[in-house]
Amino acid sequence: MPDYTRLDNSPAMSYIVYPRETFTSCPKYGFDHFVPVGGAEEAVVHCRFYKNDDNGPWILYFHGNGEVVSDYDEIAIFFFKYGLNLTVVDYRGYGKSTGEPTVTNIVSDALAVYESVKSELANRGHNSRVWIMGRSLGSIPALAIANRYKDEVPGLVIESGFPSIARLLWRLNAGESGADLDVIDRDSIAVVREINVPVLVIHGEYDTLVPPEEAETLFEEIGSKDKEYLLIPGAGHNDIMFLGLKQYMEAIKALIDKTG
Repeated sequence: MPDYTRLDNSPAMSYIVYPRETFTSCPKYGFDHFVPVGGAEEAVVHCRFYKNDDNGPWILYFHGNGEVVSDYDEIAIFFFKYGLNLTVVDYRGYGKSTGEPTVTNIVSDALAVYESVKSELANRGHNSRVWIMGRSLGSIPALAIANRYKDEVPGLVIESGFPSIARLLWRLNAGESGADLDVIDRDSIAVVREINVPVLVIHGEYDTLVPPEEAETLFEEIGSKDKEYLLIPGAGHNDIMFLGLKQYMEAIKALIDKTG
């Protein structure tokens, strides 16, 4: 995995994370789960399970940098319509998660969350085979899990994402951060190339925050032999799901059906 230590302590973090403490009470079709995480500080990461079907497939979802778990209280219902259950994760400092968000923590916490989510599902008697999905910033932890647990993750979805945070910072003119972005980029691409699980890459045609070229690079570099790239016509970064809802959900469902 890349060493993000210098990036964590650089001005570039202001481009990467936008924590919000917004939190809503859990809807009747969900339940909350808190995962203890370590590192330089003791913290807990909040996950919310949105359950449609006890025996249905579960997607572990890592959201974008300006979002929180509570934003998905209604979005989860779109997944329900396709027979899918959803678990959404907040980063440190977001929603009810404690601590400070850093890229290092986002990655290490994701690995702990993955293990905890699987255990929680098994303890409740639910299907504990978990597909991984990352949107935008969430592509970093999603790719880390798919790399570390490549022998058990059945499939991966990356939406509005990128293969390397360094490339996003260069595009935002945040390259003079004091961090070793060239090294981070090299090591990030190495992580992507080692991933061999079936993958679906979804991106908006007119995404100006993370241009489609980033998705294309991810698609080309990822080591998976079973991979699909879906470009949603007319969509930007934040309206992609709703402008292309049918294509978007059908593609996710198709990946799960063929790997389930």
